[in-house]
Amino acid sequence: MPNTWLMVADTSQAKFFSIDNKGILNELEKLEHPEGRQHVSELTSDLPGRTFDSAGNGGRHTMETKVSPKEQEAIGFAKQIGSQLESHREKGEFEKLIVIAPPAFLGLLRKKMGPNITRTITTEIGKNLVGQTDQEIQKYLPDKI
Repeated sequence: MPNTWLMVADTSQAKFFSIDNKGILNELEKLEHPEGRQHVSELTSDLPGRTFDSAGNGGRHTMETKVSPKEQEAIGFAKQIGSQLESHREKGEFEKLIVIAPPAFLGLLRKKMGPNITRTITTEIGKNLVGQTDQEIQKYLPDKI
């Protein structure tokens, strides 16, 4: 039976599990990202800068970023998770991967995981189960792993 891992994540933490032949989870590693729990006001030190109208009318505009600070933190954490998984894959620690994450974060993970990791994914579940017990998480796993 191929070595199967489970990764359960949200924007503030990720847990990596191995799954034995009886479907029992064994937690291997946990990544913490406390910035994922912070409010936007805690992530930004001040309001966006201001710029003057280039036409010389004296108007002022707030400079906007395309990605909110909260989303930027989530993107960075998704990239960190992808790198960590790639490191484990390169060492041959797993052959198949099950991914569970809230739908929006699952989308970020897909974008930040390399093609080698993507090929190992057998199941994706769009749910936030990070705070659940191992037994609760097991209920969501496919019957055949």
